Amino acid sequence: MLEIQYHGHSCIQLTSEGHSIIIDPFITGNPLAATKLSDIRVQYILLTHGHQDHILDAVELAKQNDATIIATFELANYLGWQGAKTMALNLGGSASFPFGTVKMTQAFHSSGMVFEEDTRIVYLGMPGGFIVTMGGKTVYHAGDTGLFGDMKLLGERHDIDAAFLPIGDVFTMGPEDAKTAAEWVGAKFVVPMHYDTFPPIKQDGKAFVESLKEKGIDGAALKPGESTRL
Repeated sequence: MLEIQYHGHSCIQLTSEGHSIIIDPFITGNPLAATKLSDIRVQYILLTHGHQDHILDAVELAKQNDATIIATFELANYLGWQGAKTMALNLGGSASFPFGTVKMTQAFHSSGMVFEEDTRIVYLGMPGGFIVTMGGKTVYHAGDTGLFGDMKLLGERHDIDAAFLPIGDVFTMGPEDAKTAAEWVGAKFVVPMHYDTFPPIKQDGKAFVESLKEKGIDGAALKPGESTRL
């Protein structure tokens, strides 16, 4: 059994048999967050890319839990310099952990920190997504991405029980492209993410989930703090 908890934006926590991991922690800067950062207990933190709304709480959460951050080489080094325990993983690579396995997939987006005070941008490696096996289930977190054809290949190579797909548009896929992505990856269950947090990415998550039924795909538009089980 695998418990899925949605913390808002793109932040997903997966828990099974005493193991817990979190992907893209963005709690303190999220106006819709329903969970306190201090209440989260995890052993690993997975980061899809180096934008603030995906890594803001990573170092503090890692130190709070003595957890290991898993991210691309550049991002792992950047956060390691801030005192976090890190492990580098890159696109196409996979590794085994006490909870299961992690494979990093490609994503089409950008990755870097913007420091407006001195008009500087720090490049933080390629963006990605993750395929995680845990609790006898396989889940796909797409990260921030547009639709791309190799999502079909992911569906052919992996039996995906659940997919977390961005639907916010503007910076990622919108609902129509995300619906196609759900088909291509062959997901049995879909949770929309990366929407509603800020005005530019306002979307109707429930309407998106309803539209998936036309394709025979189940899903749930979880509110921040809500959980479901596979």
